[in-house]
Amino acid sequence: MQLFKNPNIKFMKYKYIALGLSAIVIIAGILNINFGKGLNPGIDFAGGTLVRIKFIEPIPVSDIRQALATADLGASKIQSVGHTQTEYMIRTMQAKGIEAKNQDIEAHEIMGNRVVEVLRTEKSKEALASGKIDLNSADEEALALLIAQDFPEEAEEAARKIIAFRVESGVIASFDQIGQKIGVRNDIVNKLKEKAFISRLAVLSRESVGPQVGFDLRRKATQATVWALLGMLIYIGIRFKLAYGVSAILTLAHDVLVTIGIFSFTNREVNLPVIAAILTIVGYSLNDTIVIFDRVRDNLKILRKSEFQDMLNSSLNQTLSRTIITSGTTLITVLALFLFGGEVINDFAFTMMIGVVVGTYSSIYQSCSILYFWKKIFKPKKGMGK
Repeated sequence: MQLFKNPNIKFMKYKYIALGLSAIVIIAGILNINFGKGLNPGIDFAGGTLVRIKFIEPIPVSDIRQALATADLGASKIQSVGHTQTEYMIRTMQAKGIEAKNQDIEAHEIMGNRVVEVLRTEKSKEALASGKIDLNSADEEALALLIAQDFPEEAEEAARKIIAFRVESGVIASFDQIGQKIGVRNDIVNKLKEKAFISRLAVLSRESVGPQVGFDLRRKATQATVWALLGMLIYIGIRFKLAYGVSAILTLAHDVLVTIGIFSFTNREVNLPVIAAILTIVGYSLNDTIVIFDRVRDNLKILRKSEFQDMLNSSLNQTLSRTIITSGTTLITVLALFLFGGEVINDFAFTMMIGVVVGTYSSIYQSCSILYFWKKIFKPKKGMGK
């Protein structure tokens, strides 16, 4: 399929403008990362809290996200467990300075408590304010002390049974369960109705992603990118020549730097899906670059008498329809993911949108420009393809 009939665009005429534009964006991004707002590391890299919660009744993800947003926790990652919409894993950033203010409680416990507090109903908050305890969050010791006020001999055994049932089932749904399924005496259950309440959720676990884990993830993400670029350099160097390999790697480095630079101005979180998108961009951009280089190599034999710059223009024009069609269809798909894919993959789709545009631009204006300057600097005697 040909979108253009015999195009004759002088791409190489704008090589200096293109290189200058890229340099401006890259330098601006580096300055912003080092001296401006910089990158906004997500929980995968900066550390934070993972809270696993189970509700009595199904609740949509949108309701949870809306509730968290009221406490500045709207950026939390929410993942449903199973298909019942009753159990969720919520990953949220660790609040700055939280450890210094609360020396006796671990930071992830505090963040876990914040998440639970936000998701409580007003009725549960009123019950807590009146001095009642929540059977879905109280520990065994506190529950035993409450029961011991009226039933000191049965307190420890009753508390143990109630907590064991909550751990096994995940959440206590009603007081009837305590009497019928657990076997606690009715008079104890009646007293619990007076002094305790049952909230709509229970915390199954709280976990902390500490700084050491964040450092490991940053190191591994960097290693993954470096090894990917090195592997591509070796492949292209064997498949074509070293000049093509160097040009391709510099083009890919350009794509990564420009994408990260633009991303740094958006204040979006850098997380593992974003790193996955950057690696995907590397592979995508390389594919288009190799197609152009393959045409350049063929034209070196066909258009021997042409100037090298003219031959590069011919190669770019001959592959232009393919480049536009491939990039256009990919961009439409990624745009659909960005608009309708939901919060979980929004950062991934946004990064991919930037990468597809930048990768298409660099394949046309950067890869061949770098190849051109390589020839000008090193001046090979027998041509670039031989």
